[in-house]
Amino acid sequence: MDTWTSLPAIPRRYRSRRWRAAGYWLATAAVTGELAVGGIWDIARLPFVRDVVTRLGYPEYFLVLLGTWKILGAAALLVPYRPALKEWAYAGAFFTYTGAIVSHLTTGFGLNEVGTLVVMTALTALSWALRPPSRRTHRDTRCQCYPAPSSGKR
Repeated sequence: MDTWTSLPAIPRRYRSRRWRAAGYWLATAAVTGELAVGGIWDIARLPFVRDVVTRLGYPEYFLVLLGTWKILGAAALLVPYRPALKEWAYAGAFFTYTGAIVSHLTTGFGLNEVGTLVVMTALTALSWALRPPSRRTHRDTRCQCYPAPSSGKR
């Protein structure tokens, strides 16, 4: 008689899918949360945010523009479907974080924030890389303009 002493192993492909999905949603939650909260703070022009931006050399009105795009980007990352819109949101988040890193490094102001910005850049790239197929743009290289070639048999 055959008895089981342990649970059967979960096939590797299902474990990797589960970890991939968990990694995607954790990274996406962090990025969208930071974009949404940061966008609200920017639009509200909180004094400490305004001080950082002006010390970095940007005009105060830049906060409203940047904050609006951050909130729209956070929404785009969470909305189902619309993969092209998500690509733009990922690009915007990546440019925002890397631009902030460069701004901090070139001015020498707020260098303690660079570590957080590097982590947010990495999380943005991780979220983009782990996104499920339903959230990817599908690039079909075949031209849909002409009918498929026949096999030559009639």
